[in-house]
Amino acid sequence: MPGAAVIPAIRPGRDDDAEGVIRLIGDCWAEYPGCVLDVDGELPELRSLASWFAQAGGDLWVADHEVGLAGMVGVRPRPDGSAWEICRLYVDGAARGGGLADALLERAEARARAAGAEALVLWTDTRFLRAHAFYEKRGYLRQGPIRVLDDVSHSLEFRYAKPARGIAVAELDAAAAASAARCLGRLMVDAAAHGMSEAYLPPAQPARARDIWRGVAARVAQGRCALLVAWEEGEIAGTVQLDLDVAPTQSHRALMIHLLLDPSRDRSAIAAALLLRVEAAAAAHGRSLITCELPDTGVADHCRFAGWREVGRIPGGLVGADSAVNDSLIFWKSVASGMLPSGGA
Repeated sequence: MPGAAVIPAIRPGRDDDAEGVIRLIGDCWAEYPGCVLDVDGELPELRSLASWFAQAGGDLWVADHEVGLAGMVGVRPRPDGSAWEICRLYVDGAARGGGLADALLERAEARARAAGAEALVLWTDTRFLRAHAFYEKRGYLRQGPIRVLDDVSHSLEFRYAKPARGIAVAELDAAAAASAARCLGRLMVDAAAHGMSEAYLPPAQPARARDIWRGVAARVAQGRCALLVAWEEGEIAGTVQLDLDVAPTQSHRALMIHLLLDPSRDRSAIAAALLLRVEAAAAAHGRSLITCELPDTGVADHCRFAGWREVGRIPGGLVGADSAVNDSLIFWKSVASGMLPSGGA
């Protein structure tokens, strides 16, 4: 279309790109106070980076523009071979906002998947806030402890990761839950717009949606709920929560809430994976019974297919997007491997 940004062509990196590589990284680091690029003392591999990645079994790509490099990215296998690491993703300030970062990351992810990667990981400086937002938009979530680098920049790094292929579900800790707020907020907005949420009505505002998920992350940190997220081919495609904050007389029980599925995808397989994993999560938290209240829509069908028992209907239990009052349905599921509480105070 007229005025649309043109993404620079991406090509394999070469060792003779060293000058452009060093300039690009130095310019990006200079945007953040305290980040010092010491090539000879700490990063001598930048002088022959293509060979460095090749020796590690990976690849390097760059994109050119009029003066120097517009962007770059590398990827390499981790020692166990099942995970590949995204490295050195940088885009020049003048080339941002036109899709180059997405194109570079997609090139690296495709290479890793073609090599059989089951997971994708990366490390990013805790000061690189724009990078965090970009990676979170692409389905990467915080994982594990902060890494401390003994370098002149006094760097601390976050680890981000996501599944590389297929449908995968994970229960998130508080750090991962907080980093998921952006993607889950977008998922909430889309699900509400399609009438596929039992709790949220359209139009859901993105900023408000992110705030809601930050609140969920706080509840995860407090042990009051469990948050599960599903990825499909590396993109966040669904979520569900277990509310663990119940009365003492219900300490064997958890409430399943906020089952949200990406309206643009085949939701049956994603829902099945989430519902299977939610049983395991309930058992892990010592719960032997799960209950939920859902609208009488396709979401309820997913529970039926997964073997949940429908035990009742509440006339006028939920208000729909059109302000009409609709019935809601009550389901339950026993968790055979769950542990009943041994006693109470």
